[in-house]
Amino acid sequence: MKKKLKSNLKPLVSIIMNCHNGEKFLKESLNSIINQTYFNWELIFWDNNSNDDSKNILKSFNDKRIFYYKSKKLLNLYHARNLALKKIKGKYISFLDVDDLWTKNKLSKQVNFLLRNEKIKVIYSNFFVLNQISKKKFLGYKRNSLPSGFITQKLMNNYKLGILTTMLEKSILKLYKFKNKYNIIGDFDFFIRISKKFKIVCIQEPLAIYRIHNSNLTKTKVNLHIKELKEWLLNNKKLMKKLSISLVSFKISILKLKMRKYLSFLGV
Repeated sequence: MKKKLKSNLKPLVSIIMNCHNGEKFLKESLNSIINQTYFNWELIFWDNNSNDDSKNILKSFNDKRIFYYKSKKLLNLYHARNLALKKIKGKYISFLDVDDLWTKNKLSKQVNFLLRNEKIKVIYSNFFVLNQISKKKFLGYKRNSLPSGFITQKLMNNYKLGILTTMLEKSILKLYKFKNKYNIIGDFDFFIRISKKFKIVCIQEPLAIYRIHNSNLTKTKVNLHIKELKEWLLNNKKLMKKLSISLVSFKISILKLKMRKYLSFLGV
């Protein structure tokens, strides 16, 4: 006789963490995973050719749910994400970078939501922003301001979807992958494509903390972000026209936004 599955058995969540020399904030990020109220998870830690103490910090946690992999050479971030995704075993997937944090109930709230709403394959949430220099923390977006449903147009108008807040069903990977060529806008491109086919639902509560610091807002990264956005815009003219958005005005607004964020961070 076959054994019946326990009704309280929770699905496995695969967490993707990509790392390149992330020792500075890594311990805090890992603790925010370890301290989750949801216990059935695995961490796929993809070491993108680090030469700092990241591996030793990870190994110090000595948790059987953590799996370590290392690239032999430095890869584009979203190429590394795709390789990490090949290792997952979970029904659901979430992403956390080495400098960001989750609130302790992030996984439990999102898993419970997806189990209650089986037709929904992708969810995200609001988040806090932590300025590492000033030590000030503030809400990323106004309460109840984030969109749900078929939100491609709204994401194009004002992209508010933080990958650190997302959870998606593994089945989506049969249809969509990150584009290996990107280092900065891979999540933007990925979720825009997904939003054209699937409803994306938002939990308005902030379930993560995005950290702003010297390394993630360098002038080099801002310039790379601008370069990748320009390329994306040129390659998606049909989508832009379909959504009734001016290619030129959209590009200008995005570039101005990035530069404002950078100059603000520098205190200019």
